[in-house]
Amino acid sequence: MDFAKAREEMIEDQILRRGVHDAVVLAAMRIVPREAFVPPDLADEAYEDRALPIGEGQTVSQPFIVALMLVAAKLESHNRVLEVGAGSGYAAAVISRIAEKVFGIERDDGLTQAARTRLEELRYGNVELRTGDGSFGWQEAAPFDAIIVSAGGAHVPEALKRQLADGGRLVMPVGPLIDQRLVRLIRHGDEYTQDDLGGVRFVALVSES
Repeated sequence: MDFAKAREEMIEDQILRRGVHDAVVLAAMRIVPREAFVPPDLADEAYEDRALPIGEGQTVSQPFIVALMLVAAKLESHNRVLEVGAGSGYAAAVISRIAEKVFGIERDDGLTQAARTRLEELRYGNVELRTGDGSFGWQEAAPFDAIIVSAGGAHVPEALKRQLADGGRLVMPVGPLIDQRLVRLIRHGDEYTQDDLGGVRFVALVSES
């Protein structure tokens, strides 16, 4: 399979045609080999317009949704970014081609270890991963200019809100599975504004709290 061609068709057919035109996000998605972030038996399906299973009940998100979330987060080259629910490491890899530093949390240690190995092999050296409860964030590395939560919950965890820098953006699916909404919070000092970016469907954010 010609993965480079499939990657370009993904950009054209799944993302640009749906109205996402952010040049920085598209450039990052053009250079990250999505086929490396799915199980080998699904590599030929890596650029299909859907989420794919990666084991342990987790998925790598649909390419369009990854693009939509990263555009909503308004990433810049100097940013420090937290991703909650790192999974196979695909979104973290894309973010790493845009932002200065990426911190990823994944609750399943097997997925964390596999993602870490994959990112090291691809020489994406500005990504740091750890296993843990993502709802608590990563206090030692905070504050973050952006937080991407790649799993749904009933509400945005307070710890994540507190770990946003002033002006920071948090993007997360919120609500019950049958009616999840992708929301963006922006911090303004001790206040937060919220935007509704539309309906989505994500696996649940599992928390020990």
